[in-house]
Amino acid sequence: MAIAQGILDIALNTAAQNDATKILRVSLLVGQLTEIEPASLRFCFTALAADTPAAGAELEVTVVPLTGRCRDCGGEFAIDHYRFYCPECNSAAVEILSGRELKVEHLEVE
Repeated sequence: MAIAQGILDIALNTAAQNDATKILRVSLLVGQLTEIEPASLRFCFTALAADTPAAGAELEVTVVPLTGRCRDCGGEFAIDHYRFYCPECNSAAVEILSGRELKVEHLEVE
């Protein structure tokens, strides 16, 4: 619920700063590592947005996969089942490239 409230606050503040009267869509990037459940986030956002300019707004969630780069061999790969080992050289020296995002990417307003 707190995450949904933060997203709503960002949307409402941005809309107000741009003289928008209605928020139609909020697009998010949500990293796999955040373990946020999109359906639950949408439910909370809808409940909180009632009686605001964001009432009825669509919450569009794009899940960003967890990917990494091996610091030893340089290989880039998808990290499956939170196994932070390089599939090529089995090194644990893995840098996370994506999957930690939690970002309002854009708003559609009137």
